[in-house]
Amino acid sequence: MLFRNSDATMMRTAGELSAAFLSFIVAIAIGWWFGHLLDGRLGTAPWITIVFSVFGVVAGVLNVYRIVSRAMRSGGRSQSEPPTRRD
Repeated sequence: MLFRNSDATMMRTAGELSAAFLSFIVAIAIGWWFGHLLDGRLGTAPWITIVFSVFGVVAGVLNVYRIVSRAMRSGGRSQSEPPTRRD
């Protein structure tokens, strides 16, 4: 089967972008969970949950920015290379 490097690059970029989406969701969920846990122990509901959820959103946005900028940098490298053969 013949694969072009551009196909591999496209699949790699799609994988990186799906990882960005997943890391965004996980960061928000961890922030909410930890804030909810602290609110339950300290009796400060809902304030710490709100603060840590905002921290999760900020961390998620930073993760997405890092992953997308890395994907954009590596996206245009191998377009002029010839196709490779995979068995």
